[in-house]
Amino acid sequence: MATIEHSAIIKASPERVFALLERVEDFADYSDLIQAIEPLGGDHYRWHVHAVGMDWTFDVAITESRAPKVLAWESLDGVRNQGCYRLTPVEEGTEVALTLTYTIRNRLLEKAVNRAARPLVGKVSRQILERVEARL
Repeated sequence: MATIEHSAIIKASPERVFALLERVEDFADYSDLIQAIEPLGGDHYRWHVHAVGMDWTFDVAITESRAPKVLAWESLDGVRNQGCYRLTPVEEGTEVALTLTYTIRNRLLEKAVNRAARPLVGKVSRQILERVEARL
């Protein structure tokens, strides 16, 4: 299992930041790599991502939504992954910490994904948080 972490400070209250993060279908507006996110009903979403020269589609379920502190999810198919945004009030606004873990069963594929995933997830996370802050 691999873990990727990223954090940033957003100059807004946790309540305002969380209000944007919980609108999962809007994440397509926050990153160039996310082509679309389809709401499937309840807390389930189908993500369409173009990364490392390939199109990826996977379904995700929100597993925890505790405003304004935690938003967590896990994949339902494709690459097994789980992620969590934790929001903490700080003097400058809100610290947003992302933790993403994933497991790939094929060792050759895992090595390739690991090389690409860390910078890719970092880029997507930075884009999302920068664009969320810009909206606020």
